[in-house]
Amino acid sequence: MIPGRPTAGRWLALDYALDRFADPVRPLLRFARADGAHEDALLPGPVLGRAAWLGPVPPGTEHILLAAPAQGFRIEAARLLSRTAVLALCARRRPDKLPVALYQWLRRDARRLRNTLRIAAGVRPLAHYAAWKAERARPFEPALDRVPAGPLPRLGLILEAAPGEAEAVRRSLAALLAQTHRDWRLSLRWQGPAPAGLPADPRISAGASPDGIAVGHLRPGDVLAPDALTHLAAAFAGAEPAELAYADSETDTAEGLRPSLKPGWSPDLALTTLYPGRPLLVAADLAARVGWEPGQGARALLLAATLAGPARVRRIPRILCRTVPDAPDPDGHAAALEAALRRAGGPAAPVRTGDALDLDWPLPGPAPLVSIVIPTRDRPDLLRVAVRGVLHDTAYPALELVIVDNGSTDPAVADLYAEWESDPRVRRLDRPGPFNFSRLVNDGAAASRGAVLVLLNNDVEVLHPDWLAAMVRQALRPEVGAVGAKLLFGNGRIQHAGVVVGLGGRAGHILRNRPADAPGHLGRLTVAHEVAGVTAACLAVAREKFEAVGGLDAEAFPVDFNDIDLCLRLGARGWKAVWTPRAVLAHHESVSRGPSVGPARIRFDAEGDRFAARWRAMIRDDPYYHPAFSVTTFGEELE
Repeated sequence: MIPGRPTAGRWLALDYALDRFADPVRPLLRFARADGAHEDALLPGPVLGRAAWLGPVPPGTEHILLAAPAQGFRIEAARLLSRTAVLALCARRRPDKLPVALYQWLRRDARRLRNTLRIAAGVRPLAHYAAWKAERARPFEPALDRVPAGPLPRLGLILEAAPGEAEAVRRSLAALLAQTHRDWRLSLRWQGPAPAGLPADPRISAGASPDGIAVGHLRPGDVLAPDALTHLAAAFAGAEPAELAYADSETDTAEGLRPSLKPGWSPDLALTTLYPGRPLLVAADLAARVGWEPGQGARALLLAATLAGPARVRRIPRILCRTVPDAPDPDGHAAALEAALRRAGGPAAPVRTGDALDLDWPLPGPAPLVSIVIPTRDRPDLLRVAVRGVLHDTAYPALELVIVDNGSTDPAVADLYAEWESDPRVRRLDRPGPFNFSRLVNDGAAASRGAVLVLLNNDVEVLHPDWLAAMVRQALRPEVGAVGAKLLFGNGRIQHAGVVVGLGGRAGHILRNRPADAPGHLGRLTVAHEVAGVTAACLAVAREKFEAVGGLDAEAFPVDFNDIDLCLRLGARGWKAVWTPRAVLAHHESVSRGPSVGPARIRFDAEGDRFAARWRAMIRDDPYYHPAFSVTTFGEELE
C-alpha cells in the first residue's frame, strides 16, 4: 500500500475516497511493530466524497494497516514525506505556526514538534471551510457512487414566501427541479399574489397540503444539492424507515461560507437550539400523530416531533443544502417551545440563560439527599477549598459529604478532619494503600446514603451556589445517566465541556483551553446537551443507575478512563450522558496527582489500551462528534 519503508521520521500523507451514499465512518490506521505492539490513528470520515490525512510514522513501524469499508472505498494517493516537506506544508497553510515548529526542532522536542506539525499541516479551522471543501468535494462517479436501489418514496415539501422573495424562490425551485430523485411534491405558499414567470411543473401546487411519506420545509433561497432528496428519501425507505431525518448544511455569512456540521440525534439540543435546521424531514404519520398542520411552520414541526420521541432518527453527515441565514427569533423560539412542552405534557420549562434558551427540569419536593464523594490524600490546601465550597457555598438543602482518605500523612489534614468532625453532614472513610481512584469512589458510594451520587475531585472549587441543583435536576431524569459540569482552569478558560470518544485517539475533553464563554459549534456550549461522556472530576448520577452497572471498573481502570467507561456502560443500558453549562466550577486539574510520566505514563497507556479495546466501535464513531472534525486537536476543527 505504501511506497518505501515506513521508517521513523517520515510522515504519511493519505488521500482516499468513499461512495457518497455510504456512511462516512472514520477509517482506522494501525502502525504495527515487529514486537506485536501498535499505535492507532483515527482518520476523518470522507463526508464530501473524499478526505485526506497527514501524520507521523511512529518509531519501529514495520507495517501500516488500514481498516476501512470493504465496498465503495479507494485509496487515491499514499506517500511518505520527510519532516522538511511537512515543515514546508506548514509554512504554506499555517505560517504563524512555523516559528514555533522550528524552535521545537532546534530544541529536539520531538513530541511537541510532532503535535505542532500535525495541527499546522493537517488541521483547518472552521473559518477555512471553503478551501477545505474545494479540496475534498468530488463529482458523482457512477463506478464508485452507488445510488440506493429500488423505488424511493415520495417526499412532500413546503416553501413559504413573501412579496419580494420571487428571485430567491426561483433559485430554490431551480435546485428542486434538478434533483436526481424526482418523486416529490411542493406546496408553494405565497403571502399575497404569486408573481409571474415562475417555473411551471405539475409537482408544484399553490397552497395544497404536501403529499409524501415525509414532510419538510424550505426557505426562499435555500439551494438543495442535486442528490439531496435521494439521500433523504433513502432514509425513509426499507424495512425500518426513519421517522425523522436531517443533514448537514452550509450558509453564506458576512465572514464567508460556514458549515453546520450536525451531531447525531440530540433531543435536548434540538429543543433548545433547533440544530437540525434544514434540510429536515419528518414522517407524515408522525407529523399527523403529534397534531402538526402545515400552517404551523417548520419550528413547530421539529419541536413536536422531538417531544414525541421518534424511534428511528437518521442523521446524514453530508452537506445537502446551502441555506439562507435564519433571522434571530429568541422570543418566538421560547413561545413555540413553551407551547410544545405544554401540549406534550413534558415536565420541563424553557428558561433564558443569557442569550441562550435552556430547559429547566424540576426538583421534587423535598429535595433528595445527595451524597458527594471526595477521594483525597494529603494536599490540605486543595481539600479545604473543595470542602468549604460543598458545605458553605452550595445552595442545596440536603447533602452529605463522604471523604475517602487514601493514607494522608500531612498533620494539617488531620487538623481539617478535627475541624469538620462536629458537622453531621461530613463522614470520613480511611482507605490507605495503593492509589485506585475507582475503588476509593466505589467504597465511598457504598458507605453513603443519598439517592444521587456526586463524584468530586479534591482539586475542584465551587464558584456558584446553584451548581449542585443544576446537576441533580438532570440526574433525576429517567433517561439520563451521568451528568457533567462546566469546569474551568484557574485562568478562567475551559477545562471540561464534555468528553469526545476518539479525541486524541482514545477520549478527550472538547474545546479545552478555549475562552469560558466560547459558544461552541452550533451554540452547543450555551445549553445542556447530550455527550458521549463527562469527567468524574464532577459527575452526578442516580444511585440506582450507578449500582446497576457496577460502579467504576476498579480492575480495568483504577486511575484513568474510568469515568468515560462508566458513561458508556450507562449509555449501553439506555441512560444518556448530559453536560450542563449551568453548573460551573473551577478544576485545578491533576494538581494533587501530578503529571503522568515514567511508570505513571506506562500505567496510563495500559489503561488507554484497555479502553480502546473495549470501546473501539465508539472511538470510531462518537455519535455527538461529526466525522469531518479532527481528533488531533481539542475539537471542532476540520481534518
